[in-house]
Amino acid sequence: MCLQGNSLKQDEKIAYALRELYENNGYNRFKMSKFEEYDLYVRNKDFLVGDRMITFTDGDGTLLALKPDVTISILKNTQETMEGTRKVYYHENVYRTGKGESMFREIMQTGLECIGNIDDYEEFEVVYLAVSSLEAIGREYMLDISHMGLVTAMMEIAAVDSDDFPYVLSLVREKNRGELAAFCAKKSVNQKVLSMLIDTYGEMGTVIETLSPICTSDKAQTALNELRTLYDLLKVCDKNEHVQMDFSVVNDMGYYNGIVFQGFIKGLSDRVLSGGRYDKLVEKMGKPFGAIGFAITLNELERLRKKKPEYDADVLVLYDEETDMKELVKRRRTIEMEGKTVLVQRKVEGNRVFKESINLCKKEGNA
Repeated sequence: MCLQGNSLKQDEKIAYALRELYENNGYNRFKMSKFEEYDLYVRNKDFLVGDRMITFTDGDGTLLALKPDVTISILKNTQETMEGTRKVYYHENVYRTGKGESMFREIMQTGLECIGNIDDYEEFEVVYLAVSSLEAIGREYMLDISHMGLVTAMMEIAAVDSDDFPYVLSLVREKNRGELAAFCAKKSVNQKVLSMLIDTYGEMGTVIETLSPICTSDKAQTALNELRTLYDLLKVCDKNEHVQMDFSVVNDMGYYNGIVFQGFIKGLSDRVLSGGRYDKLVEKMGKPFGAIGFAITLNELERLRKKKPEYDADVLVLYDEETDMKELVKRRRTIEMEGKTVLVQRKVEGNRVFKESINLCKKEGNA
C-alpha cells in the first residue's frame, strides 16, 4: 500500500513519530482494556484530571469504568516484586470530563512511564524524551519545569503551616501576588521567600543560582541539587534552551513529590504535555518503588495542521464503465510513482481543484 505524504492526519503523523522515538529509547508498548474496576479509580480519584467516570456493571456484578487514566492501570499491572526498571509507553483513548465539566470526551493520549528505583539518569531521560516529544510536534516549543520538593521546602522556610500548603500552592499556580501578600500579612510568614515562587522563573541555570542563597534547609538543597544535575545533563545534549523553570507548574502534593513539568507548543493556548515524579501515588498503591512519566493529549494537535492546500490532489483521473481497468490502474500507479497525489473517480464532484486532470472515459460526454 502506497501512503501519500498528506494521507495521515496531523495527530496520526505525530503518534507514529512519538512511537518510534520511545521504542528507539527502549520503551515497550503497554496495551490495556478499555475498562478497569471502578474501585481502582475511586481510590485514586484525586490523581485524575476529571472528577466523573462512565460506569457499568459486568456480568458478574462487578462495577467497571471506562478508563479515565492510563498511568493508574500501568501501576496496577506492575508487580511489587519487579526487579530493575520498567519502561513502557502507550497510545490509548481515555474517557473523562474536565474539572467541573458535565460532558464526557474521548481523548487520545500518548505517553510513557519509567517505574522502579529511579536514578538521576532515568529522571533526565524522561525529561529529555518530553522535550524531544515537543520537538516532534512543533518547531517552537517550551517545557516548563518545577519541583514539588523545592516548593514545599520553600514554604517550610517561610514558616507556612502545613495546613495552608494547598492554599499557597493555588496562589503560586495562579501567580496571584495580591492574595499571596495578604496571606503573608495575615499569617506573619516570610513574604520575600514565598514571592520568589511567583517572581523567579526563566532559564534554569539562572533560577537555580538565584534560589541557592535562600535554600538553607537540607530538603531545599537536595531538591535544588536534583534540578542542577538535570540542567547539566540537558546542556550536554543541547536541550536546555527549550526548558525553563516556572514554579506555577505545581501538582497535587498527595501524589507528586519531585520534578513536575508541562509542555507548550506555539499556536496552542493550552499545554499539550504534562508529567512528573509521582512516587506518592505508587506508595498509595502499595508498590515499593518510584515512578516518573508524562502524557500528551493528541486531540488538539489537529489545530496545528497547515492551512488547506491549494489543490485537493495533484491529478484527477476520470473513468467510465467502458474504460480499460488495467490501463486505469497502470496510469494511477505511474502517477503515484512520480510522487504525486491522485484521485480517481467517475465524474467531477463538488468544487474540488486539481493541478491537472486525465480523462480515460470512452463514452462521449463523460467528464
